[in-house]
Amino acid sequence: MEGREISKAVITRLPRYYRYLGELLESGVERISSNELSARMHVTASQIRQDLNNFGGFGQQGYGYNVKYLYTEIGKILGIDRQHNLIIIGAGNLGQAIANYANFEKRGFIIKGMFDINPRLIGLVVRGIEIRGVDDLEQFIMDNDVQMAALTIPKTKAPEIADRLVSAGIKAIWNFAHVDLTVPDDVVVENVHLSESLMRLSYRVCSMQDRIEEEKTKASAKSAKQAK
Repeated sequence: MEGREISKAVITRLPRYYRYLGELLESGVERISSNELSARMHVTASQIRQDLNNFGGFGQQGYGYNVKYLYTEIGKILGIDRQHNLIIIGAGNLGQAIANYANFEKRGFIIKGMFDINPRLIGLVVRGIEIRGVDDLEQFIMDNDVQMAALTIPKTKAPEIADRLVSAGIKAIWNFAHVDLTVPDDVVVENVHLSESLMRLSYRVCSMQDRIEEEKTKASAKSAKQAK
């Protein structure tokens, strides 16, 4: 894998593989073929094999995949076998929901701190984490070896806070603010635009409804023609 550029589409599918394999482990499944995994995930068996071949394959012809081994190896590829120290900037409803999601810790993401500018929130404790003001943000990052930050703040404040995070040594930003951040090449940004996701859902359901209405119209026209 060294020196190879893995496509974004492959990386996007890896967490799905990890989730399905985890469910298989919980169900006591020890091995699975690419065809069986394909039926569960609605991804072609060929695509699964191609994706995994980017990292060495992991399967044996005539045997398939050892579920526990593949689950562990994909976890290593995704980096969740390591601990990632994370802070949340913005302690409103979304920030608190992220802090309260216990599964992050199981994946190695340890929430070290929460920050906000609202004096009514500063000092409150969410799942054992005290909400702090942003004045000591940089010092906290250095003292707690923080590598990642989640931004759940208004877009007008996000660029300024992102600059402070980068200057303090943050290398990854989970960005929920509806703004594109300008960061150095060695800083990774994962944008999560909830409204865009909802609009994609709207498009899909409207397209499906339009197809159904079109089929009904065609069926009605056919019935009317046959009745003549």
